Amino acid sequence: MRFWDSSALAPLFLIERPSSQVRAWYRMDPDVTVWSLSRVELFSAIARRRREDRQSPEPYRAARAQIIRVWDEWSVVDAYQAVLQQAERTIELYPLRAADALQLGAALVAADGDPASLEFVTLDRRLADAASREGFPILGGG
Repeated sequence: MRFWDSSALAPLFLIERPSSQVRAWYRMDPDVTVWSLSRVELFSAIARRRREDRQSPEPYRAARAQIIRVWDEWSVVDAYQAVLQQAERTIELYPLRAADALQLGAALVAADGDPASLEFVTLDRRLADAASREGFPILGGG
């Protein structure tokens, strides 16, 4: 099982430079854990790409539908108070944006006190550094 940050999830659904690598990681271990609000981050990435792209909106509709389809198969961290406490702690320690602190907080909650037991998948270098300093093994890291 791995915790997936939204930066690593987006290339599963959109064609991006790291898509082939990220999809290979997913095939190796499709047991995904995510923060509940990652879904909004993914929908935001899709909407932003759709607005920037002058092509057909169909690939973006398909990506959104695929997220909805797989979401129920994934483990979703929705313990908001526990995530909030962890995020508030980590934002003081590391130079993270709020959404990244919440991602790290969710991973810490999912790891249940043992970050070394849960691989953290991210393409964000700053978040990878913070997660590594918290004790997570990192896959990706930007």
